[in-house]
Order: sequence, then C-alpha cells, then structure tokens
Amino acid sequence: MKVARDPGELGRGSRAVALGTFDGVHLGHRRVIETAIAAGPEPTVVTFDPHPRTAFGNRVQLLSTLERRLELLAALGVEATLVVDFTLDLARLEPEEFAEQVLRPIGTEVVVAGTDFRFGHGRRGDLDLLAGLGFDVRPVPLLEHVSSSRIRELVEAGDVEAAAQLLGRPVEVEGVVVTGEARGGTLGFPTANLDVRPELAVPGNGIYAGAAAGHRAAVSIGTNPHYGGRERRVEAFLLDFSGDLYGRRLLVELWQRLRDERAFADEGELIAQIGRDVEAARAAKPPVKTS
Repeated sequence: MKVARDPGELGRGSRAVALGTFDGVHLGHRRVIETAIAAGPEPTVVTFDPHPRTAFGNRVQLLSTLERRLELLAALGVEATLVVDFTLDLARLEPEEFAEQVLRPIGTEVVVAGTDFRFGHGRRGDLDLLAGLGFDVRPVPLLEHVSSSRIRELVEAGDVEAAAQLLGRPVEVEGVVVTGEARGGTLGFPTANLDVRPELAVPGNGIYAGAAAGHRAAVSIGTNPHYGGRERRVEAFLLDFSGDLYGRRLLVELWQRLRDERAFADEGELIAQIGRDVEAARAAKPPVKTS
C-alpha cells in the first residue's frame, strides 16, 4: 500500500476514497472501506493524524497507532492512503476548500463515508455537499452500537471480549520492549515489558490471556501490588518462547480477562497463581475469528 503525506506525493488517479479517521479500524470502518473497494476505481483512504479532536485540546485515548492503522487498512485491500496532517488551519478550511485542496488533486471520483461524517469549518461539510460538487458519494449506514468511543469505554473497563466483537479482531496493546526490574525472570516467568505511548488506550488493570509474536501470552496490566508498585506497567509472559525481544515493537493481543491483580501472602503463593494464569492463557481461545 502506498502511503503519502501530501496530495502531490500521492499523485492523480481514478480513485474511490474512503474518508475518515478510522481509529481502531472497527467493523463500522470496515464497511466503509469495503464499499470503497467494491466501487471500482483504485481504493484509497484519506485519513487524519493526529486525531481531529486533539487539535481542539481534547484528550483522546487511541485504539491504534498510525502505524497499526495503516497496517490494518492495507490488510483490508486498500491500495493507497493519504495521511492528512490535522491542524487548526485544516479545521478552519471551508468544506469546498478541503475538497479542492485534498480530494480533487488526487483524482477522487467516488467518496465513501459513514452517514454521520462531517468535515470543514464548523463541521459544515457532509456527503450531500460533496455530491453537489460533482463527486459520486456513497453513504454507508452506521452499525448500531459500534463506535470508537464505545470500544474505548469497553477497553478501559477491561471488557476485552466485548470490545473484540465491535472491532472484529482482538484488542491490542502496542509498545516497544524495554528493560524492566527482571523480577519475572527470578520467579521463573520472564516478561516483556512494554513502553506504551501515553495517548494509547490500555485496558483496565488485571491479568489477561492473549498472544504476542505467535505465542500465547499471560499479560499483567497494573502496578504489581504484591511488591508495592506504583507505576502502571504492561508485562507479557510469552509461553514457550526463547529469545531477545528488547527494542522490538510488540503487538500484544488480549483475548480474555482472567482476574484482578492483587497482593499475595508470600512469593510461593504468587508463583502458584502465575502458574495457573499461564495454564489459563494456554487454554484460552481468541474472542473472534479473524481471516
């Protein structure tokens, strides 16, 4: 998939454009993208980074990094993506200006978006306006109860199974593996400690079953209360794995929440519980089937 940051870099061509932020690339987003792919011209996405709400000073816990968003779009069959830098200047553009400066130069013929999509100064632009400008518009009805906001709520609550049903894939936590306190190794369960970017949504504290790097994983999210920790961490023990993950980008899927984190009477009790968590992770199944 070709990725561009400027319309001129992408070039002009006959394009069916799916328009939106697409944070998390959930089931509703997929319907929009699949409609663009089926339209005929080269399936292209025009998306925004950073998230538009952050340009107005709002805090948004993202479901995916831009890198992961682009990977998910490519996996769906998108052939080109224009990542538009969302600034206050962009937000001030009249909808007609946005169409002439962003959509027209890349050869957009078909525009596909959710029926609630709005853009331009004062959110005045919609698909009807684009139709009036000569674009072939294809509105896609919203999926009931499926939204990035709802998924964020479920993730924050630790309900990764319900969130997966709306995403159409398991919830993921992404980060770079960094050095930790190496306490897991002394207990017999060495963990990969993730440095997760602060703008990303991380599920509520607890112990989860999941997978990473092709291995089942038992994942701890929280402060490690048994040792009196205060810093919130994401640590994954990869079953049957040997090797060095330091410095690598790691995507950790969370399939099932197993239990709350807690302190134990002694280290022996902690080790026994970790052993049970590992066996639960080994027996766990993905919350949704993915192609």
